[in-house]
Amino acid sequence: MKAVFAAGGTAGHINPALAIADKLKQVFPETEILFIGTPKGMENRLVTKAGYEFRGVEMAGFQRGVTVVNAFRNVKAAYCYLVSAKLAVRKILREFKPDLAVGTGGYVTATVLSQAAAMGIKTVTHESNSYPGMATKMLSDKVDKVLLASEDAKAHLKHTERCVVTGNPLRTNIPIEERSAARKRLGISDEFTILSFGGSLGANKITESVAQLIAWEQKTGGINHIHSYGAKNRDIFMDALRECGVREDKQRLIFKEYIDNMYTCMCAADLIISRAGAMTITELTEIGRPSILVPFPKAAENHQFYNAKTLSDANAAILIEDKDLSKARLVEEVSRLYSDRARLAVMEENAGKMRKLDASGAILSEIIELVGKDKLE
Repeated sequence: MKAVFAAGGTAGHINPALAIADKLKQVFPETEILFIGTPKGMENRLVTKAGYEFRGVEMAGFQRGVTVVNAFRNVKAAYCYLVSAKLAVRKILREFKPDLAVGTGGYVTATVLSQAAAMGIKTVTHESNSYPGMATKMLSDKVDKVLLASEDAKAHLKHTERCVVTGNPLRTNIPIEERSAARKRLGISDEFTILSFGGSLGANKITESVAQLIAWEQKTGGINHIHSYGAKNRDIFMDALRECGVREDKQRLIFKEYIDNMYTCMCAADLIISRAGAMTITELTEIGRPSILVPFPKAAENHQFYNAKTLSDANAAILIEDKDLSKARLVEEVSRLYSDRARLAVMEENAGKMRKLDASGAILSEIIELVGKDKLE
């Protein structure tokens, strides 16, 4: 079988596509896979690094803000979607002759899957967020299957008859270990542990609030803290620590620009403070950890708010909007949870209940049902 994948823009779109492609190749090694994306986008680097063939097509996304600059960008995006990218994608599809086209978000997905569907190719799109993006909304009545990370996404789609909830696929299984073992690996004491991060670039409001939280932790005693301040926030974080009077304590405090052993840190934690990207939500439920989520307010269509709300509604997380986050508010919320271990345990249990076992396998089952097992073998 031949399969085309379309994903672009962010790692949150690209990694699920790679996870699905990996599963296809694992179970059906003879499958030929081709990725289509923008030549200068993140997808080119991540896909080629993963060892898959990549074809670049110039495309552009639509801008939501009403400005003169965005108006020009939208004219370009419309031209790409309706003319240049459309023709380039159709040429690739005619040459490659795929049996299946899979998209996982971004304007790349909208362009490729709309053309594939028009050419009679079997199509599947996957939505990783609780609030569907523009591509999923555009394609929901055109593709053969719409695969969703959560049930909540259905409420935001007009066409749900083709929807199936599968969860978000991960490229590798998360190595889950006991808290005490993870803490030993990290070299911290086997006591209450908090993990906080704001993404690879960091998040100023989270970083500044966390500094005050760590000061409270040192006064309280018996608490470890792991924090990633991000590529741009080291000076901000260190200045904030000094202002709050935080003492250096290598037995309890781990500060890094980027956490490269995230799963170990998550397993060591009793509570996690973070943004609410789709993959973070998936990891929180996979490992089963209570969280305080501060959605990134400028995420497309505010989708991180809806991701966080899915966990908050299930009593697995506390949702604090970015505009409402303050040093005092974060300390207040953590203090309540630290003092009420029963509530924290319930939140942890609820997070674990939301885990979608083998999402990649569920997605593969939907693909097999669509194209037929004989086509895959």
